Amino acid sequence: MRGSAQTLQKKLCAASVSARCVMISISSSLEDYLEAIFILQQSCRGTRLTDIAEFLGVSKPSVSRAISTLKDAGLLEHESYGTISLTKSGEEYAAMVLHRHKLIKRFLTETLGVDEVIAERDACRMEHVISPQTIQKLFDYLGKAE
Repeated sequence: MRGSAQTLQKKLCAASVSARCVMISISSSLEDYLEAIFILQQSCRGTRLTDIAEFLGVSKPSVSRAISTLKDAGLLEHESYGTISLTKSGEEYAAMVLHRHKLIKRFLTETLGVDEVIAERDACRMEHVISPQTIQKLFDYLGKAE
């Protein structure tokens, strides 16, 4: 649900010596920002607010608000007018979201024969609400199908 104000409780295990788990409240919209930053960071060094706005097709003030929230949650680092980078926890969370997205899209296109454009749009919505158990079953199923 891109842009949804609905908040989902997400469990994120912090990458720390104690491997403690913390509860972070992240909306599906904020997950989209994390995913976008993760993708942009892999393709270029020094992701800026403008890059994210262009990538997601949203306004700079919207990105600024999201960045502030994600920074407060400890998922990214950003100095005023500087580059944006994910923390280790932010990278792990973003990688998880991207993994869910790719797995769902692959299932939709390869198994169900859904058109690529429709599958991309649907995967973007589904990635935010699918349970860990269902993702694991998809992973198991697609692994056996190879």
